[in-house]
Amino acid sequence: MLEEKENIQFNLTKELLEQVQGLIEEQKDKDLKVLLDEFHYADIAEILDEINLEEAMYVIKLLDSETTSDILMELDEDNREKVLKNLSVKEIAEEVEELDTDDAADIISELPEERQQAVIAQIEDEEHKAEITELLAYDEDTAGGLMAKELVKVYETWTVAGCLRRIRGQAKDVTRVHSIYVVDKQDKLIGRLSLKDLITAKNEQKIADIYISNVDYVDVNEDVEEVAKVMAKYDLEAIPVVDENKTLLGRVTIDDIVDVLKEEADKDYQLAAGITGDVEADDSILQLTRARLPWLFLGLVGGIGAFLIMEGFQDTFNKYAVLFFFTPLIAAMAGNVGVQSSAIIVQGLANDDVKGSINSRLIKEMLLAALNGFILALFLFVFVWISKGEINTAFAISVSLVVVIIVAGLIGTFVPLFLNKRGIDPAIATGPFITTSNDIFGILIYFWIAKLILGI
Repeated sequence: MLEEKENIQFNLTKELLEQVQGLIEEQKDKDLKVLLDEFHYADIAEILDEINLEEAMYVIKLLDSETTSDILMELDEDNREKVLKNLSVKEIAEEVEELDTDDAADIISELPEERQQAVIAQIEDEEHKAEITELLAYDEDTAGGLMAKELVKVYETWTVAGCLRRIRGQAKDVTRVHSIYVVDKQDKLIGRLSLKDLITAKNEQKIADIYISNVDYVDVNEDVEEVAKVMAKYDLEAIPVVDENKTLLGRVTIDDIVDVLKEEADKDYQLAAGITGDVEADDSILQLTRARLPWLFLGLVGGIGAFLIMEGFQDTFNKYAVLFFFTPLIAAMAGNVGVQSSAIIVQGLANDDVKGSINSRLIKEMLLAALNGFILALFLFVFVWISKGEINTAFAISVSLVVVIIVAGLIGTFVPLFLNKRGIDPAIATGPFITTSNDIFGILIYFWIAKLILGI
């Protein structure tokens, strides 16, 4: 692997891009390599993301595989796909051989199935090939699909002196040594080893005498979000992965977890905005339409529902026209309260902070909504009374607001909890789904209560 360079606040400027493109056009390979050698591989990837494919391929072909393998992992997914299509099977295999097993598996998994097999066949390191093949068999959303095979493990029967010799050999293939894992003769994880204890122990001591038996681990089939929660809870930079027999299989590192959290945050943000599917701004109009249209259609259906409800209260409008003008306010308050409540619950579910029964959550939210509703309704009552001089109308609108807020809070709390129980992403409940449903319920409750109080 390429040793990391110090990254001194890289700034991609128009001048730098023009300089790189000029050197490519003039085929000044030596000058281009000297220029790019100053940058971290992530910075080079950022440059390649901004130039055209032909220019990017020129740079990829120019640099050695040790460098370009890391660059590939940092490229935008769409650009990486285009680059891989323009590399031969042999060239991809050369890139893959320079990567850790988890990154290598990620690259190969992006290829068509036929090409995957062809690339794997070209990998010369048999051990590396076997480990990549093993990782490709796991679901990408599990610890197995995220883990790397590279780690440092020692056997409990080794002496300290022998352990140190073997660690030196293992560490050559590990980019970062976060932990030293201790296993028994059957390769079952039994503990971890403190580097301090290892260094200060006597050469003839057995590892069995100095290792720490308390070690956190995850099952190979554990969902990646659960892995992230465990690592966050215990502030771990890496966590070992085991099978049902507790055999040590690999490890998940913090950089992979950061990627998972980012992807999950992006997905939740899109769901909250009413976008289904993983799309980006540069995707085609058809892809973006498919992602947005379902929720927009839901909003349309909600609007039609609101129209039908309001049409059913036409007599109420005729007698108290002022109620009509407060309809947007009621709908907006219902939607806002629902989104607030659902956002808090979704965040709590994501952080594993939501404890206790659903009933206790609903009671708490009802009390909170009642307090907020009363304060807002008091202000609204005074406003309507002063501006319209009708105390009964002011009272009807204000009471409706309190009830609408309470119901919206309950819906916003219950829906994400219900979806989570059913294995559905609760982030859906922070978007148009909850807003539209609360708008409809809010308008219905508003006119029903107003009609009841005003005796229409």
